[in-house]
Amino acid sequence: MAEKQWLKASVGALLGLMVFGLMTYQYLCPGNSCVSRPDRYVTYGGGNSRPDYAGAVDRLLQEPRRKKYTFRPSTLDRDVDFNISENDVIVFLHMQKTGGTTFGRHLVKNMDLERPCQCRRGQKRCQCLRPGTDRDIWLFSRFSTGWSCGLHADWTELKDCVPDMMDKKEKQPKKRRYFYITMLREPVARYLSEWRHVQRGATWKTSRHMCDGKMPSEKELPSCFDDNWVGVGLDEFTDCPWNLANNRQTRMLADLSLVGCYNTSRVNQEQRNRILLGSAKTNLRRMAFFGLTEFQKKSQYMFERTFKLKFIESFEQVNGTTAGRTPISGDQKRKVEELNALDIELYDYAKDLFLQRLERLKQHDPDYYDYVDEEVANW
Repeated sequence: MAEKQWLKASVGALLGLMVFGLMTYQYLCPGNSCVSRPDRYVTYGGGNSRPDYAGAVDRLLQEPRRKKYTFRPSTLDRDVDFNISENDVIVFLHMQKTGGTTFGRHLVKNMDLERPCQCRRGQKRCQCLRPGTDRDIWLFSRFSTGWSCGLHADWTELKDCVPDMMDKKEKQPKKRRYFYITMLREPVARYLSEWRHVQRGATWKTSRHMCDGKMPSEKELPSCFDDNWVGVGLDEFTDCPWNLANNRQTRMLADLSLVGCYNTSRVNQEQRNRILLGSAKTNLRRMAFFGLTEFQKKSQYMFERTFKLKFIESFEQVNGTTAGRTPISGDQKRKVEELNALDIELYDYAKDLFLQRLERLKQHDPDYYDYVDEEVANW
């Protein structure tokens, strides 16, 4: 009798531990967010051969669909009632080296609209006015309103700046609805592309990085160079601890106010990273639209169905870019990945959400045009 009671107690304790373990896993890893991701960014040949970086990225992006995250139907359904004739404004958050320049030009020069944007030769900006008005603007972007909130303004800057700036441009206070959009890119390719761009002379020194009403001090945000960083090597580029290229997409999509802006003494690094990544995922998920540089035609389709607007010409997928042809060693590759660990997780999340939304659209759209065979690019 005692042996049976002991056996029952042991089985009960074991079942209790299993249930507790499952509950703990679901709490810490909602939506399968703890699914491990093997190292698949580059492949290596024998001997001293260079990594086949571009080929590996293409294979990663084209691999069979496996849902990694669970999203609510309301998150997957893009029910956006954008009305270009009313008080709705599309705000384009343009992150460096994500194909934003190309996408931005599509918005001002390639839209099939009742009143197309007026683009004059020799001028960088176009006038994008609503039908029947002489000053009401429907698009807030680099090629329409210029860098009105700062050079490559991030989410933190735009959310505080855009409403007041729109009032100034339209010369009247008005209640508007803002629809934020952006483009993301595979993080390692984006990072290498930024390095090559800086190597050629880009600095973005005039970026303000406004947060909570002020710019960061020199102590909070030191510079990696004096006038420019022309000719910088990859090792020197990755060695600067203040390099804003590191996890750029996560930082630019997150609400920096949550972590004390650029004052890193407010929150320890581990907690800061966790808060920034969570905020970036939330803001991205709530945006009206985001596209992926590696999927141009799918991004075009997603935008058109989301906003019920059409482009005149189809987007083109560009292959064989400078970043894709950049030879890097195994050690360099690992360093770049370490510096962009948050961006890698954010992109993994974004890609899964993007493709799940496409599947949802395909199920409900009899006119869905299939881009399954679309070639991906390493811009």
